[in-house]
Amino acid sequence: MITLDTVTKTYGTGARAVTAVDGVSFSVDSGEIFGILGRSGAGKTTLLRCLNLLERPTSGTITVDGVELVSLSRKDLRAARRRIGTVFQHFNLLASRTAAENIAYGLEVAGVPTARRRDRVAELLELVGLADRAGNYPSQLSGGQQQRVGIARALATDPSVLLCDEATSALDPATTDQILDLIRDINERTGVTVVLITHEAEVVRRICDSAALMEAGRFVESGPLLRLVGDPDSRLAEILLPTGDPDLAIPGRHLTLAFADERAIDPTLSRLTRDLGVEVSILGGTLERVAGHQVGRLRVAYTSDTVSDDAVTEYLRTAGVTVKAA
Repeated sequence: MITLDTVTKTYGTGARAVTAVDGVSFSVDSGEIFGILGRSGAGKTTLLRCLNLLERPTSGTITVDGVELVSLSRKDLRAARRRIGTVFQHFNLLASRTAAENIAYGLEVAGVPTARRRDRVAELLELVGLADRAGNYPSQLSGGQQQRVGIARALATDPSVLLCDEATSALDPATTDQILDLIRDINERTGVTVVLITHEAEVVRRICDSAALMEAGRFVESGPLLRLVGDPDSRLAEILLPTGDPDLAIPGRHLTLAFADERAIDPTLSRLTRDLGVEVSILGGTLERVAGHQVGRLRVAYTSDTVSDDAVTEYLRTAGVTVKAA
């Protein structure tokens, strides 16, 4: 569905050159929700703008729905962009247009007939839960309602890809959850592929299937979330499911444990204590639902005078727990 191959975006030349995106390559499957997590200045927004060529990459290729965008003519690029919807951080609604008129704007530009335009707008207002707000202007809507209009507008031309640029960072936590649930619901009902950028771990944890951690213009880690959170060495997993301070001065042998699904509620540590006589202290951890699965990560310390470290590790791994020695 989406493939980027060594995409680089550099501003300026010579000694003044700044590389915002540095050789990024990744793929997103059709119907997937892919999150890009990173701090401000990591290059996330520039990368997202490269995906619809609002920013033309300095080098590399971008293929969306089988079409390589960088080599397209202006006319063909305009047509290709109709298959890519964008949801903005600050809504970007036209203040002089009602909710319905904002949603209809892209359809007007595309030359969609009035009757079809009216039907499509009504359909989208229903989809985002604003059927009773069609005649309201942006100033008459809450932030969450404005973002729902923004999502409906982005979906108006029936895109195969939806780009979300920090779509919830201007909203309060409760409204953020509602918007994220709406994006997931739309993804499941329409099959639209979603790429979102965010600096908030909760956004990725709540709705993404796969994700990447971006720093200084590069992807330092990426992959399916369920695989990442099951990897005790994953930096992204530690951000999503923190296990506490690794430098706590607690006596004993320290381990990081990762587990999923039925293992997340299995009393493995209780059985370890009972069967091997090992004393276990839990130093920190998180249990969450990620990518539709119950997953968890724990940092523990244990002591034993009679059982070897290898025996403890083998016991846990046999029980289906992924283990990393601290």
